[in-house]
Amino acid sequence: MKRRIRNLARKTIRLAAGLLPRSSRNALLRNAVRCEEAPPDNLVFKLAETREELEACFKLLHEAYVGAGFMQPDESGMRVTLYHALPTTTTLLAKYDDQVVGTISLIRESSLGFPLQRIFDIDAIRAEGGNIAEVSALAVHKRFRMRGGLVLFPLMKFMREYAVKYFDTRHLVIAVNPRHIPMYEGLLCFRRLKQNPVSHYDFVNGAPAVGAHLDLKKMPELYRRAYAHQPPSKNLHRYFLELKLKHFQFPDKRFFTTNDPVMTPELINYFFNQRTDAFRRASQREKVLLHGIYDLPAYKAYLPPLPDDSFRTELKRRQHQRFSVMCPAGFHVRQPDGQRSRVYPMRVIECSRTGFRAQCEESIPLDAEGVAFVELGEADRCMLRARVLRHGRSSDAIAMFKLVEPDPVWLKFVRALRMARTHDELGDATQFLSESRPLSTPT
Repeated sequence: MKRRIRNLARKTIRLAAGLLPRSSRNALLRNAVRCEEAPPDNLVFKLAETREELEACFKLLHEAYVGAGFMQPDESGMRVTLYHALPTTTTLLAKYDDQVVGTISLIRESSLGFPLQRIFDIDAIRAEGGNIAEVSALAVHKRFRMRGGLVLFPLMKFMREYAVKYFDTRHLVIAVNPRHIPMYEGLLCFRRLKQNPVSHYDFVNGAPAVGAHLDLKKMPELYRRAYAHQPPSKNLHRYFLELKLKHFQFPDKRFFTTNDPVMTPELINYFFNQRTDAFRRASQREKVLLHGIYDLPAYKAYLPPLPDDSFRTELKRRQHQRFSVMCPAGFHVRQPDGQRSRVYPMRVIECSRTGFRAQCEESIPLDAEGVAFVELGEADRCMLRARVLRHGRSSDAIAMFKLVEPDPVWLKFVRALRMARTHDELGDATQFLSESRPLSTPT
C-alpha cells in the first residue's frame, strides 16, 4: 500500500510539474529527488558482454518500448537496431540478483552518424569541440521504474563515468518523448536543442521527440548551482560528481582504446540475422558501411550481401582502416637553431598502420619532423619517427602525422586493434603478430 501511495504521489508531481513555469517545475522535481547513496550489494553495473546479457538488455528494451508505444511488438521479443551492431555503440546494464533490471546505450561517432541526426541538427554542438555521444536505448524493469534512486540514477551515473573515462566524451545528446523532457531539464540539466519538438520520429515508431544536450564540461557548475541548497539525499551534484559507488564494474582494458569490442561474428549472426531481420532491413548505404567496418573474413559471411559492383567500388573507396584511441603522447621536435628539442604535449585520438591523428595543446608547424612518444596502455609504450602532414580542417590544434619509421610495438598495437574481436583478445595482442594478412593502408 505504501508503495502504491508513493507511486501515485510521484505521478501527481510529474503531472503538476507540466503545468508550472520552468523554474517552479524544476524546483518541484529537484525537491522530489531521492538518492540511494548505499545501493544493495546485489546490485551491479557493468558492460553488456555476453549473449545472455545482451539478449536480456534487448528484451527489457522491447518490453519498455512496446509498453510506451515507441515500437510495434517484434516476434523476437527484442529491440535490436543497426546501431547495436557497431563497435562504436556500448550497451551498459544494471543487474539485481543477477537479473538485468536496467540498460542504457552510448552511441558514438561513426560512419552511420547518430540516430537523432535524422531530425536534429547538432552542428552547433560540434563547433564547441569535444567528443559527442548519443544516449539511447534506456529502459528500467517495471519493478524499479518508480524507484529512480535505486536503478535509474546509478545507471545514469555509471553511464556518465564510463563516457568520460573511456571515450573522453564532452557532449551528451538525446532525443526523448516530450513527456519525459521535464526530467532531463529539471533534474539532469539538459538543454533543449533549438529545433522545435518533432511530431513524428521514425526511430521510435513515429512518436514525438524533443532533442536535448548536456555539456559535461559545464556539468559541475550547472549541478552545483541547481542543487546548492539540497540535502545529501536530494543533491545530484554530490551524487553524480563526488560520490563513489563500489557497484560499478569497469572493463579491464590493456590499451587506451575508445571502442568496446563485443560483437563476435557469432553474436552478429545471432542478433541481426537469426533472431531479427535488422540486416535485411538495412539500406544499401548502411550495407556498404557495415562491410567497411567489419572487413575480416569471419564477419563477411554474416553481413548482408552487397547488391552490385557499383557498391563494391564505393566500399573499396571507403575501406581505409583507422582506429579510435585516447593515448597520451608527446612530440619531440629539434629546434632549428640547434637548441634542445621542444616537446609538444598531445593526445593521439586516431591511429592506423602508417600514421595517426592527434589533439595538440598548441599548433605544431607543418612538415615538422620529430619523435612521438605514445602511451598505448598502462604498460605499453612506443617511440615513432613522424612528420606533421596537415592540420585539421576546423582547428590547427588537430594534426595528422605520417609515420617515417614505425616500431614493432606500434605495428602489433594496430594489428591487434584490427584483428581482436573482444577485450580479452585485445589484451593478448601478441597472438596477432603471426597473422600474415596485410593491413589496409589509410589515406
